[in-house]
Amino acid sequence: MTEFFRVGKIVNTHGVCGEIRVISSTDFAEERYAVGTKLWIIEPESKKKTPVIVKSHRVHKNFDLLTFEGYPFINDVEGFKGSALFVSEDQLSELDEGEFYYHEIIGCEVITDTDECLGEIKEIIETGANDVWVIRREGGGKDILIPYIEDVVKEIDIDARKIYVHLLEGLVE
Repeated sequence: MTEFFRVGKIVNTHGVCGEIRVISSTDFAEERYAVGTKLWIIEPESKKKTPVIVKSHRVHKNFDLLTFEGYPFINDVEGFKGSALFVSEDQLSELDEGEFYYHEIIGCEVITDTDECLGEIKEIIETGANDVWVIRREGGGKDILIPYIEDVVKEIDIDARKIYVHLLEGLVE
């Protein structure tokens, strides 16, 4: 069975010519949204999968704007609002040593160098300078934000689903 990996969420339409506004959750937006690329729209309620081919892509105010072949008008894409965009596993490319896909990091348990379990990574925020990982605290409480930088993230063990960190002063309240 084919596995699918989320690359974005359709948050709205843009204009009247079938363009959609996407919040990306991929480091590879240019590759994922390249003209001719096949994406899958999966609707949240019904889980219905609709294959689409990217007709155009541009960036506008922190959003990726896309159009799809065969969907030339706003009425054609209006129903996609709230749905997520996915690629199939055969579209994933090999990464260099020390690089990871978001889906490999999200869900990993975060452990400090003093063996304290902080919780699990629930989200990754792109800031431009470096990614920030959002950790859902074990036992509840306010989420922890840690930067993905060498001084903090010491080891990533994808197979064990564990990430080892060194907390710099002031990172956790």
